[in-house]
Amino acid sequence: MAVRVPSMELNRSPPLLSGGRGKTCLQKPFIVQAKRSGGLEKANTRSRGPQASEKLKKREPLTRGTVSAPLPVPGHIPRPPYVGSNKMPEISSERQMQDKDTIVHMKAACELAARVLQNAGKLVKDGDIINIDVTVYLNGFHGDTSKTFFCGEVDEAAKRLVKVTEECMLRGISSCKHGVSFKKIGRRISEHAERNGFGVVEQFVGHGVGRVFHSQPIIYHQRNNMPGQMVEGQTFTIEPILTMGSNSNSIECDMWEDGWTAVTTDGSLAAQFEHTILITRTGAEILTKC
Repeated sequence: MAVRVPSMELNRSPPLLSGGRGKTCLQKPFIVQAKRSGGLEKANTRSRGPQASEKLKKREPLTRGTVSAPLPVPGHIPRPPYVGSNKMPEISSERQMQDKDTIVHMKAACELAARVLQNAGKLVKDGDIINIDVTVYLNGFHGDTSKTFFCGEVDEAAKRLVKVTEECMLRGISSCKHGVSFKKIGRRISEHAERNGFGVVEQFVGHGVGRVFHSQPIIYHQRNNMPGQMVEGQTFTIEPILTMGSNSNSIECDMWEDGWTAVTTDGSLAAQFEHTILITRTGAEILTKC
């Protein structure tokens, strides 16, 4: 579940100038789940790639649908402390470390989240792409994962966006291990996104997860100079959002009145993937898989 963070200076490194901005800039907004209010500094002006001059393909704007009522949960099932509150969970300053006992619980929660996500993806229908974000609370631990699904047949530009977004997440994960700087995640994601002509939405970040839903460390998916190094036993999410837009408005998001739905400012199509990972001495283990 992506967290929207308060404004802060990111001390960005210069962006890569290689690659384009995507074949087309599709104009249908995309729903992104948000858990915090606020916004990061606006993105620096970014270069347009060789494909940016292609004719834009217009799409119908996103319209508000009807949200169904929540389903009842049996009373004997434990609930996290934020259930029933209208306030979004705060970001805890705690850095959650797992031992051999708690790792068992984390793996169980994350595997369940992955199974729920897999089953939910079978319900989508034709005509677009959709992101499904699943968080489960099992035996006092959270499992958090997200994937963008194809709803039947979609155009090649949307397929490419989804493919590169997943690749960016996996490249960020592959950079992780004990002792590595957190900022390396954002650098690896940004390099691959820009090389393929896409922007990285900066307002939503990954986060520590475990007994507490949202905690430190905050994981930035774009270039940054934020301090901190990974430690064996940490669990956190990596969940980049990429957009087809080619300017700062495409990587900025506007929140709807529901306090939940965010859309890119210029209406560009976007995609997201997320895994919960465990930092090990030699790398990172993806927990949200089944």
